[in-house]
Amino acid sequence: MSAEQKIHWGIIGPGTIAKTFAEGIAGSSTGALVAIASRNPDKPGLGDGFPGARIVNGYEALLADPGIDAVYIATPHTGHAEWAIKAVRAGKHVLVEKPMALSAYDADVIFYEAQKAGVFVGEAYMYLFHPQTTRLIELVKQGVIGDVRLIRSSFGFDMGGFRPEHRLFSNDLAGGGILDVGGYPVSMVRLLAGSVSGSSYAEPVSVSGAAHLGQSGVDEWASAVLKFANGIVAEVSCSIMANQDNTLRIIGSKGRIEVKDFWFAGGRKGGTGKIEIFKGNEHEVVEVTENRHLYSFEVEAVTAAIRAGEKTFGYPGMNAAQTLANLRVLDRWRASVGLEYGVEKAAQRARNIVGETVVAGNGVPKRQIPGLAKPASVVALGFEFFPNFASASLTLDAFYEAGGNLFDTAFVYGAGKTESIFGDWHTSRKVPREEVVLIGKGAHSPLCYPDVIAKQLDQSLERLKTDYLDVYFMHRDNPDIPIGEFVDAIDAEVKRGRIRGIYGGSNWTRERLDAAVEYAAKTGKAAPAALSNNFALAEMLDPIWPGCVTSSTDEWKQWLNERQIPNFAWSSQGRGFFTDRAGRDKTDDEEIVRCWYSDSNFERRDRAIELANRLGVSPIHIALAYVIAQPFPVIPLIGPRTVGELEDSLSALAITLSDEEVGWLEGRRLKAA
Repeated sequence: MSAEQKIHWGIIGPGTIAKTFAEGIAGSSTGALVAIASRNPDKPGLGDGFPGARIVNGYEALLADPGIDAVYIATPHTGHAEWAIKAVRAGKHVLVEKPMALSAYDADVIFYEAQKAGVFVGEAYMYLFHPQTTRLIELVKQGVIGDVRLIRSSFGFDMGGFRPEHRLFSNDLAGGGILDVGGYPVSMVRLLAGSVSGSSYAEPVSVSGAAHLGQSGVDEWASAVLKFANGIVAEVSCSIMANQDNTLRIIGSKGRIEVKDFWFAGGRKGGTGKIEIFKGNEHEVVEVTENRHLYSFEVEAVTAAIRAGEKTFGYPGMNAAQTLANLRVLDRWRASVGLEYGVEKAAQRARNIVGETVVAGNGVPKRQIPGLAKPASVVALGFEFFPNFASASLTLDAFYEAGGNLFDTAFVYGAGKTESIFGDWHTSRKVPREEVVLIGKGAHSPLCYPDVIAKQLDQSLERLKTDYLDVYFMHRDNPDIPIGEFVDAIDAEVKRGRIRGIYGGSNWTRERLDAAVEYAAKTGKAAPAALSNNFALAEMLDPIWPGCVTSSTDEWKQWLNERQIPNFAWSSQGRGFFTDRAGRDKTDDEEIVRCWYSDSNFERRDRAIELANRLGVSPIHIALAYVIAQPFPVIPLIGPRTVGELEDSLSALAITLSDEEVGWLEGRRLKAA
């Protein structure tokens, strides 16, 4: 794009904020508003405030217009992620009105899609680009009030009474103050705390909130305290049912700075903003005068990024990492006050992030596992890290749509949350149960006893919203209990039809599993036919958790090869050992050091890096491909925390390692064939 060419804008969601943004486009030197999209194009007065813009019938039609370079998303909050992703997939640059999405998890998908499409995407906090903000940061950095210790910031107004028809009072539209205006004080205090430490932004080490949830369940007024690593404590508040003074106060060791309505600067259409400095009896006013439209600076920043080939904002705007960090604070604030929107729950979130029906794909290969009637994907998805259904469903949807059908759950994961999430997911998506291979686990220590199995299975099946498991593992072993008692307990569940495939032990020794098989053969009981132990290119030196067992040693490999027993392997990629988090000179991550650091493991890591460079992939891809390439069945359990991490892991399935390469990675040959 040339330096002279204007950006041709389209707007989705022509409401009040869109009209203000349109004024900003008109006030810029680099943008031109081409069209607005509406689902009701014949609405009287629709074009008011958008002079010269075409009215397009439907959002999809605007995205299909080749004359539009960038799209501003100004729908209600619940439509931000859907239409941002659709615009990105249409090849448009995108600016999303704050909040970019309902959560950092949703926003991460937007950024990931933009990365794949090679387009710009940013979140619209217009005040960040105004000269007043720049001047404020300069004053803080110069130490005019000494060391910053406390920051107080608010954004609150009074709607005058409960208005059930208004989006701000709608739980289903993610109303309330935290998402609508809470991001302003949060972003400002993060910007200030970061500036003090010489960085762009700071992420708080703790967030503690309080709120009043009104009759519709949204936060009508709320506050939070943020503690930063550099010692700064920030108090932020927002409201839709309480007028606040909306004054930013930065309190230092030698005085304080106050800015009224910091996000408004000198005014929407230009003017003079005031930064007041108080030091003892001294009172100084720093004026910042700008006659340009407040939103024009944001428009120019988007243009500058696009012309430079950048995919997110530069400082003082928030890039992708900082936008996600800001949303994580809002997520933590909401979680601390118990605020979950109806649209985040399974009943109302029955489709994927772009509003489409979730349909099984066929990209992930499947294999036949002895004892299972259904073919299972060559990797299993674990998802115990997610805080709620909305966040986990992103990865569940993406895995299933990619062709994955093997899911790993356990009674103890998240105190049952993982099981409940899966139950809500497959029922809300209407995923046929016969198409899914479901792993469950029970009897984790300290409750590792035979009589616990049936009791926990009662709860697990209820949470999972199914009447059977395809694969069941005892989550730990208790060698003080005769092995026959465990086999008898699980055999009873097999006969009841609640385990309809295979069962085995997770973190069991070879000797214990052999004894269970022998007992089952003597008594005519169902025999264990699976294992779920650690297996990876790097050998686990010390158990990650108490009672864990690795099966990566030569003795284990020989045993697995002789019996051809499938191992559903956890931590199959070494929990970060094959990424940049590890290295001979990196000792910050205590778990990686304790569990994986050895000369032999580093030699394997070196070879993985060498082979990855040769094949044009990442070392972690080699680590996963190694596990799958074993001469005995290994089904890796992967636990991606984002859709991007999931797709990155699945890309390793395209790598086929030869026997020679597998041996070379293990150090059994001098070089790969």
